[in-house]
Amino acid sequence: MAERSVKIATTSDEDSVIALVVLAFGTDPAARWTWPDPRQYLQHFPDFIRALGGNAFAHRSAYHIDGYAGAALWLPPGIAPDEDRLVALLQRTGSASVQEDLLAVFEHMGRYHPEEPHWYLPFIGVDPLQQGKGQGGALMRHALVRCDQDHMPAYLESSNPKNIPLYRRYGFELLGTIQAGGSPPIFPMLRKPR
Repeated sequence: MAERSVKIATTSDEDSVIALVVLAFGTDPAARWTWPDPRQYLQHFPDFIRALGGNAFAHRSAYHIDGYAGAALWLPPGIAPDEDRLVALLQRTGSASVQEDLLAVFEHMGRYHPEEPHWYLPFIGVDPLQQGKGQGGALMRHALVRCDQDHMPAYLESSNPKNIPLYRRYGFELLGTIQAGGSPPIFPMLRKPR
């Protein structure tokens, strides 16, 4: 397999990385439950990415690989999503039929989120045309080296059950299942440092 070129995504890469994540999450159960209308999804999911994982760009913990074939947004210990922006966005744009369940899902997510310092992975995605070629694994390995060097756990919430085997392969353990009302299940996962 060819050597993968993982690069730090700077603010000049932000639009390309976010476009890639939007593309990668186009069939994601939770994203499309929130915005089932394609136009609404394309209009609002980029803002969701910025609110949940956008702080990774300023902290040099956003990565892309092979000309934007894949990307990952990691938040370092002590850096959180922009929760006010996130809640306002979801209340303003989320499908009316899911509003109450959405807030309950985020409340449950908060219960699983580790209290001790950790690295948080809000997004990792690969262009659908590039899936199965190793980009996701290369992005994961790249970031986990840092987690292990820092002796910090890594945490994520898988919004797609198909991705759980990939995360388990890299040492993540399933903590439970988050579901509220008609929401699709979300799977919080934690990896201890090695």
